[in-house]
Amino acid sequence: MIRISNLTLARGNKRLLEATNLTVHVGHKVGIVGANGCGKSSLFAAIRGELLPDAGSIEVPPRWTLAHVAQETPAAAAPAIDYVQDGDRELRDIERALAAAGATHAHTEGDGTRLAELHHRFEAIGGYGARARAATLLAGLGFDEAAQARPVDSFSGGWRMRLNLAQALMCRSDLLLLDEPTNHLDLDAVLWLEDWLRRYPGTLLLITHDRDFLDAVADTIVHVDAGKLTAYTGNYAQFERERAQQLSLQQAAYAKQQRQVAHLKAYIDRFRAKATKARQAQSRMKALERMELIAAAHVDSPFTFSFPPVDATARQLVRLEHASLGYPGRAPVLRGVEWALLAGARIGLLGANGAGKSTLLKSLAGTLPLLSGERFAAQGLRLGYFAQHQVEQLRSGESPLWHLRRLEPDTREQELRDYLGGFDFRGDMASASVGRFSGGEKARLALALIVRQRPNLLLLDEPTNHLDIEMREALTEALQDYGGALIVVAHDRHLLRATADELWLVADGTLAPFDGDLDDYKAWVLGRERRHARTEEDAAEAPATPADRRAQKREKAQARQKRSDQRKPLVARQAVLEREMQTLGEEKRTLDAWLASPDAYAEATKPQLVAALARQGEVTWTLARLESEWLEIAEALETIA
Repeated sequence: MIRISNLTLARGNKRLLEATNLTVHVGHKVGIVGANGCGKSSLFAAIRGELLPDAGSIEVPPRWTLAHVAQETPAAAAPAIDYVQDGDRELRDIERALAAAGATHAHTEGDGTRLAELHHRFEAIGGYGARARAATLLAGLGFDEAAQARPVDSFSGGWRMRLNLAQALMCRSDLLLLDEPTNHLDLDAVLWLEDWLRRYPGTLLLITHDRDFLDAVADTIVHVDAGKLTAYTGNYAQFERERAQQLSLQQAAYAKQQRQVAHLKAYIDRFRAKATKARQAQSRMKALERMELIAAAHVDSPFTFSFPPVDATARQLVRLEHASLGYPGRAPVLRGVEWALLAGARIGLLGANGAGKSTLLKSLAGTLPLLSGERFAAQGLRLGYFAQHQVEQLRSGESPLWHLRRLEPDTREQELRDYLGGFDFRGDMASASVGRFSGGEKARLALALIVRQRPNLLLLDEPTNHLDIEMREALTEALQDYGGALIVVAHDRHLLRATADELWLVADGTLAPFDGDLDDYKAWVLGRERRHARTEEDAAEAPATPADRRAQKREKAQARQKRSDQRKPLVARQAVLEREMQTLGEEKRTLDAWLASPDAYAEATKPQLVAALARQGEVTWTLARLESEWLEIAEALETIA
């Protein structure tokens, strides 16, 4: 296990962690959450030994192999698939030893024994299948067969980060540290990585602002707050509920204590000047000094912004007719696009990386001319377009205030500062150079400039990259109230679920509505490789005779019956679990509602409060156990299908 004892960490003069403790058990998958700058990445650096604690200790089993994603990628001429295999260091060591032994023509008896041991170990660690394992990792992260053979130095920065991620996953590690692994991934790759991590057998520490990703992968959440590491059992959704309950209890205790403090102070102020009451007043003053003051609960977001009302405009905002989309001198990415975007439409775009989602948004925005066909835009169209590389258009030597004043030179500076404050650019930060900002701060500024322009059509291409959970939630809430038309490409499923009314799929050079929700899309993505494998298998079969076809039909019928027999008890058990979860879910909602009410914390209802909290914990634990069993059955059913 990992044991953190009385750990104090600092960066410069800033104390990040202060005398905090944490234990992570073997095989646990831990999500690390907290505000930007609270010390999450510094904790990872300390675990890797790159940052020395100011006090305390971090104990990691010495025999463990640790893997993490490198931040730099060498400009190597080696093929991508070879670079990924370098992540398995023992594999490469054995390969070098075998090559050295093979170069020697004469072997002593001892050399022969050593060679046999090397071959045995090579087979034991899966050396003969290592290249196939690397190819699977690369395919899951969006590299096709041609890209896997390309040299590393031919890829852009985002794709190199994917290579580093694949290299970390290639390592047969006991401990895997992942710091924002989804930032450079599209939704398809996120879904694949999520599925891979759920099956990862080692211990996982994960920093991410993707709440759906945490819900699917993590079984423990560690909250970094006020210099402490606090562990919560369950995924992110369970952490949010438990944290809210704790804050509610803390606020109730704070209010009660404030009443006691006020009463003591009133007595002291009234009687300490009277000789007959001075002793009692002194006693109450000492009681007040000994009292450990409870802090008021605080969960306010630093972000407060909204989209201004959208003026009425044409019913049809943008229309593409007989359009072929792509780049000059290359084959079209999308062909025959017929699409009319209506006012008020709220669309989420799905599709693999490279399918044409960004190309479609650029064409709709008019920044990429059509290869053929027509684009029609409504009169009065005000378009807000957030591209993946939007932050590169900011002037690094200028401030947020300068960027905003360039849009509105006649607006009072205080009004501009108030607006920037809603995006957490306050005080000196509003006039600081953008070049000093983090990726998340630059993304926030780019969004602030778009919102200020009062668009009636928003095109958002991965707007949540580098944004923390608080900012993502603020953006989601603002988009829910936005009155204009919206098209969003995002790997953040929480944002997609909350803001998109319909889903469209970009695949195989076409654009079409997607018949299903995001859970259906996940099943489609994860089942795609299996479908392709079955198609290739069927195509390889030789033409069958009538007798063979009858035999094949019988075999298929028998196989279907066998699958049906295997599925029946699982489906029946799943139905029972669903009924139990529905009953417990209703009970939990009732308990949550009562516990959230002021009546629950009255003195008269104290016994009822204790019983309700105990029952709530029991129901939460039972629900988690039932959900885990339901998921196991769902996986088994998917295997049988």
